[in-house]
Amino acid sequence: MTEETATSETLTAAQDRRARRIAKNLRAFAAAHGGSADGVVEYVGRIGTRIAVVGADGAWGDQVAPDHATALKAAELSGVTLHESFEGEPAARVRTTAYEWKRMAAVQLGGTQPRGKAA
Repeated sequence: MTEETATSETLTAAQDRRARRIAKNLRAFAAAHGGSADGVVEYVGRIGTRIAVVGADGAWGDQVAPDHATALKAAELSGVTLHESFEGEPAARVRTTAYEWKRMAAVQLGGTQPRGKAA
């Protein structure tokens, strides 16, 4: 038995319910974006564990689970193909929109200059 299998079998009833709700959202995302999704499970601190996903059409999103075991179970139930890191083909497939470009480049697009920096 692998560590992931052992972890997913020992979830509490509450964790299992949460994993099933998250899996439902992930399945809906995959269905809406090409029928499949690739993802990565990432620990984000006390708030939980993030499941970052990219659909077959390049759309991306995420879900946050309260803990790593719940995130793994949700990914397993949803059918998301998990990867060790968000690199290679899944990362290259990500399609960003104008919203993301504006958010990532606010300073260059007329946003507020950081203090202490000359224009």
